[in-house]
Amino acid sequence: MSAGKITVVGAGHVGEVCAQRLAEKELCREVVLIDIVEGIPQGKGLDQWQSAPVEGFDTMVTGANDYCPAEGSDLFIVTAGIARKPGMSRDDLLRTNAGIVRSVSSEIARVAPDAVVIVVSNPLDVMAYVARETTGFPRERVIGMAGVLDTARFRAFIAMELDVSVEDIQAMVLGGHGDTMVPLVSYTSVSGIPVSRLVGRARLDAIIERTRNGGAEIVKHLKTGSAYYAPSAAAVQMAESIVRDKRRILPAAAYLEGEYGQQGIYLGVPCKLGEGGLMEVVEVELTDSESAALAKSADHVRAVMASL
Repeated sequence: MSAGKITVVGAGHVGEVCAQRLAEKELCREVVLIDIVEGIPQGKGLDQWQSAPVEGFDTMVTGANDYCPAEGSDLFIVTAGIARKPGMSRDDLLRTNAGIVRSVSSEIARVAPDAVVIVVSNPLDVMAYVARETTGFPRERVIGMAGVLDTARFRAFIAMELDVSVEDIQAMVLGGHGDTMVPLVSYTSVSGIPVSRLVGRARLDAIIERTRNGGAEIVKHLKTGSAYYAPSAAAVQMAESIVRDKRRILPAAAYLEGEYGQQGIYLGVPCKLGEGGLMEVVEVELTDSESAALAKSADHVRAVMASL
């Protein structure tokens, strides 16, 4: 099972790698890569399509500067916006990226009113809110990519600490995509063994702090941009669960309507993703400290929304 057409908006590093991953997984018959810079999406799309005979996929990749080729797309991955530079927080991108996401969302609603939208642009939780408000789509069809990425970083750091396979680390990171994200230690295990039995509290706290600063650490190294391999992998994992109706439970930013005691904001929570997008927000029991941390994270998201 696959989609007919998936459009990636923004042909920067995250967008271009998303397009390549979508094509290689053959999640659709056609990938459209859109960017405002003339020639960039066309050139990258053509280059990716020419890799098809080597990689063995038949998904056509094309580039465009307008939304006409995206008409009727089943799913959009929105990566458009400016990237962080050293010393910038995700929230520093707020006003510029809000304008970009509003413009993109208006075009999506015009050319593909039945599409599912995965938002990657930062600050993630607020940009997902902007996309939902602009498109007018129900919450099921506008989801933010953050939790899968944050969880991947958490899992990667635990695997490094224990010198074990990343495949054996089960974990979930909730909350806003930023310094207030909430790694759920009570639900983190290694092949079913609680992580707290394998890693001391001090080391675990250090891993949690590194996870929260995972994006900033990469920005510091790159100096002229931000992460893209892991973010694109996370977005495509969500897309795969949706278009193939896999019904995976993945941490993602969903618009909450009372779940976890929160209303009217996007926040990272466990989501069942399948045909049509968000099928269910899964509520799990949290420890008192996790509940308090999630409420604090929600307060931060509201503060950023208020500044917009």
